[in-house]
Amino acid sequence: MKNYIALQRGINVGGKHIVKMAELKSMFERLGCTQVQTYIQSGNVLFESGESELSLRQMLEESFEKTFGFFSSMIIRTDAEWRGLLVDCPYTEREIADAAATSDIECLHVALLQDVPEADRIALLESFRSDTEDYRIVGRNLYMLFRNGGFRNSKLPNQLTKLGVSATVRNWKTVNKLMALIDRDD
Repeated sequence: MKNYIALQRGINVGGKHIVKMAELKSMFERLGCTQVQTYIQSGNVLFESGESELSLRQMLEESFEKTFGFFSSMIIRTDAEWRGLLVDCPYTEREIADAAATSDIECLHVALLQDVPEADRIALLESFRSDTEDYRIVGRNLYMLFRNGGFRNSKLPNQLTKLGVSATVRNWKTVNKLMALIDRDD
């Protein structure tokens, strides 16, 4: 059995695609996942399974669509990959602190990508880099650092479809909270 985190894309945002976490948890359990736990309403699910990532993704996406009546991409990471997500952050503590000092909202976000994007696709994002928003890709993770409250007005998150892979964004606070939940369960 492996410990996994599944993240749904585009649920419970702006009053659309409403999914109750208790129902989501039940769906995972019906599919044979164990130790299922959800965190906040954006569709973060921690669980155990003996299945591979690809098998899980296909099974979960299909079941999700049947259960809730709409499709939602599942981004899946193992607990080891989640630890790596924190370790591999390409921004220094100083860069993060400097950006945080310019904003009253979370300045560091991560787009978790289903697959590694092609280099020519990544190049399509270059024109959205600026003094107030920066990004760096490490494997299947795109880290975004915003200054001056940039996330609210940023064009970058809306351009992630140009990468040609499914993605979902979480702020750094959520990333750390999920890590704390993983560590607590170990």
